[in-house]
Amino acid sequence: MDSRDKQSRRRLSQIDKNTSFHQAFHHAVDGIVEVLRRERNMRYHVVMAIFVLAIGLYLGLGRSDWIWITIAFFIVIMSEFVNTMVEAIVDLAVGHHFHPLAKVAKDVAAGAVLVAATTAVVIGLLIFQPYLFQLLGW
Repeated sequence: MDSRDKQSRRRLSQIDKNTSFHQAFHHAVDGIVEVLRRERNMRYHVVMAIFVLAIGLYLGLGRSDWIWITIAFFIVIMSEFVNTMVEAIVDLAVGHHFHPLAKVAKDVAAGAVLVAATTAVVIGLLIFQPYLFQLLGW
């Protein structure tokens, strides 16, 4: 077993508090990778953010528009992180058994993502509408 395997095994089985910034940073990156790997919708949100970024650059959005776009993007991303955490904790607690409160927790977390995504779409429409109307000559 080489040193890379030992480090990976140690990170997976750590139960103590992080001892360094580097260690904490590594765990945070592991969390981001895990959400991207496990959650199809997170990958969809990232692709949409890249698309919106490209459109915004093409249209020449102003500074305040970029602030709102950034806030909308991060609200959606953070809600997806929370949704993933809730799902993992509920699955850990109930395993493969149905419990009505587990359903409530998962449904509410998913609903939060839906509200965040809908809010982001509304913000996007409000910001892009004048640029698109001008581009179309309306």
